[in-house]
Amino acid sequence: MRILVADTFPETSLAELSRLGHECVYQPDLDSEQLRETLGEAEVLVVRSTPVTAETLEAGGALRMVIRAGSGTNTIDSAAAARLGIHVCNVPGRNAVAVAELAFGLLLALDRNIADNVADLRAGHWDKRRYSRARGIHGRRVGVLGLGRIGLRFAERAAAFGTHVYALDNPERDRQTRERVEELGIELVADPHELAQTCDVLSLHLPLTEATHHIVDRELLARMRSDAILLNTSRGELVDEDALIEAMESRGIRAGIDVFRDEPEGGTGNITSRLAAHPNVYGTHHIGASTEQAQQAVADEVVHMIGAFRAGSVLHCVNEQHSPPERTGAAAVSARSGGVS
Repeated sequence: MRILVADTFPETSLAELSRLGHECVYQPDLDSEQLRETLGEAEVLVVRSTPVTAETLEAGGALRMVIRAGSGTNTIDSAAAARLGIHVCNVPGRNAVAVAELAFGLLLALDRNIADNVADLRAGHWDKRRYSRARGIHGRRVGVLGLGRIGLRFAERAAAFGTHVYALDNPERDRQTRERVEELGIELVADPHELAQTCDVLSLHLPLTEATHHIVDRELLARMRSDAILLNTSRGELVDEDALIEAMESRGIRAGIDVFRDEPEGGTGNITSRLAAHPNVYGTHHIGASTEQAQQAVADEVVHMIGAFRAGSVLHCVNEQHSPPERTGAAAVSARSGGVS
């Protein structure tokens, strides 16, 4: 099949796709407009953070599958893809450890003021008196909002550091997760407001949906302790950034943030963000899943998914399919894809 890989992808995995007989085009620096112009006759599109709009999908006359090389698919117009008969698939869980590691790293960095330590030392300024003030992590109450694959990995690390871990009570969790919750001694509470009110640290591990948009709003922030820490390595839109800035300025809340509302498109660029520039924020560049280990694990699954699609199976599809309109090359693509539709 013809495959366009429009974001960073391991060379070994590109070589494996070629070895399996696929025609791979690797252009990792495309923005959304360039992607629309480049898609051509690609049958499979692989992206990470590059937006895939309805216009882009329309331009791909041969396109049958979009793979998000990660878990969240909010940057892809899945509804438009469904109307066009295009499968939108993700790769859930393969980067969970990497994101959990960054979230916990941000917590440790905030507690010990690591970034400010480094900045002052590099500037030749020694201030042991200031930087000796740290509360410590052991024994603190850590709330995990979203106990899926990533949230559970974060909870495991928090428990290993001797914290008391809290999460929401959810009777629909599968048996394996319930057993792990019990093993870790995670205490369950009724709702997000109670979680925020109970804990010293609140870490977000939720997908972006209508229900979770701005789940951290003024009301929830008002229930957090004045010296609490908020961590967000999920999606920027989970947090009302203006409300968080107000809470940081009026009550001293601090935050470790890897995701922002108005991030630049692509790997480099300029960002104008009051939140990112705030002194109470330790921010990173949306790098939660960006370890070599995680990217290789995701890429291995992408190769597996493409092989399954070629054989007639669609793995990890997140959008409901409808009968597509007549599209150039659709019949030929269906035949090459083993009849997948």
